[in-house]
Amino acid sequence: MIDVEVAYALPHEQKIIALHVADDCSVYDAVIQSRIAEIFPQIDVENDPMGVFGKTIRNPKDTTIRQGQRVEIYRPLIADPKDARAKRAAKAKAERDAAK
Repeated sequence: MIDVEVAYALPHEQKIIALHVADDCSVYDAVIQSRIAEIFPQIDVENDPMGVFGKTIRNPKDTTIRQGQRVEIYRPLIADPKDARAKRAAKAKAERDAAK
């Protein structure tokens, strides 16, 4: 048995569930065993991307989790990060120009 965590975060709420799993447990199986989808019904364990410590895993059903790792379930992006960054930069520039 190994100790792992399963995490999911919303903008104003997060949950990290610690659990003991078999040595050969997959990332997907750890998510299922955590029962985190019962707490957050919007999680689609079959389709939502998953990763370990911020690195996306292509096939969670075939990737074995290791001692101390944290599985993360990722939400779909609402906005393209590049577009959001460009909008913030344009707004900051407009505010600087208006202050002059």
